[in-house]
Amino acid sequence: GGSSGGSAAAVAGNLAVATLGSDTGGSVRQPASFCGVVGMKPTYGRVSRYGLVAFASSLDQIGPLALDAQDCADLLETISGFDENDSTSFRAEVPKFGAAVEKIRLDAAHRKSFLSGLRVGVPKEFLVDGMEPEVRAAIDGSLEAMKKAGARIVPVSLPHAKYALAVYYVVAVSEASANLARYDGVRYGPRVLPKGAETTLEEMYEFTRGELFGSEVKRRILLGTFTLSSGYYDAYYKKACQVRALVHRDFSAAFEGCDVIAGPTTPTVSFPRGAKVSDPLTMYLNDIFTVPVNLAGIPAVSLPWGTGKGGLPVGLQLIGPAFSEQRLLEAAAALEILHDEKGAK
Repeated sequence: GGSSGGSAAAVAGNLAVATLGSDTGGSVRQPASFCGVVGMKPTYGRVSRYGLVAFASSLDQIGPLALDAQDCADLLETISGFDENDSTSFRAEVPKFGAAVEKIRLDAAHRKSFLSGLRVGVPKEFLVDGMEPEVRAAIDGSLEAMKKAGARIVPVSLPHAKYALAVYYVVAVSEASANLARYDGVRYGPRVLPKGAETTLEEMYEFTRGELFGSEVKRRILLGTFTLSSGYYDAYYKKACQVRALVHRDFSAAFEGCDVIAGPTTPTVSFPRGAKVSDPLTMYLNDIFTVPVNLAGIPAVSLPWGTGKGGLPVGLQLIGPAFSEQRLLEAAAALEILHDEKGAK
């Protein structure tokens, strides 16, 4: 499901109470969805990125994965806060995420009041043709459960969301090609040399990077180098940054009429390992609901709701304005109880 698939699998397999992952375009939320656990991508700057191997610096964010919203909140509270080693980290007091979620879980009256005042936005752009019917049914069921609990379902629009995937794959690969240039066997990373042969510095670079980078990483580096090359920068990277600003503006406008936005985390349930490796475009399309959040720099959480094809878990994604992690985690905790009380079809 993403680069943090091992983190999600460890939680789902009870190998760890909670884990950390890096979310650049959905790599915390998608594995969480596929494995039936809770995964959160915090607001950009909420958690320090110091020590993280940078892929796309303006998109990367570290987030927690856990079996439930309570553990997710406790871990997020622990890792949040300003860090002088990361100039993009946010200087502000960290909310008591754990206590807020615990109150939702234990105080039924407070939980009822929270849900009855919640405005849930549903973007028409997230109801796409490629979504599996079982995923659509599970998401519809979650919206109906929220409505019965007193939440108000509000239609919203994200008109530039359809461009988000294209924008992401220009911005991300461009930043990745620059960030990963340092792994050359001299400045960072191990050095690999052919046995029994003397090599030039250029040949050493080529051999080291050729041996140590996987095929998908190589593909993204090549794409990024192209988009940043002379004559193509304005046509691709600069244009992508301009459209990225429109995606952010769409979310800001939508949150004027709702508190959270709800939709699927992924258009499908999990698929067999390697099933989409030969078709990168189809694999990239699985990011369609997660990358807009990274482009906007806002928080989102994925929690399990119902099952899809083969009895595999479906992920419900809740998205909020910048620094609204507490509300998202409270909503996730309330929905976990709704799910258990009513059952999800």
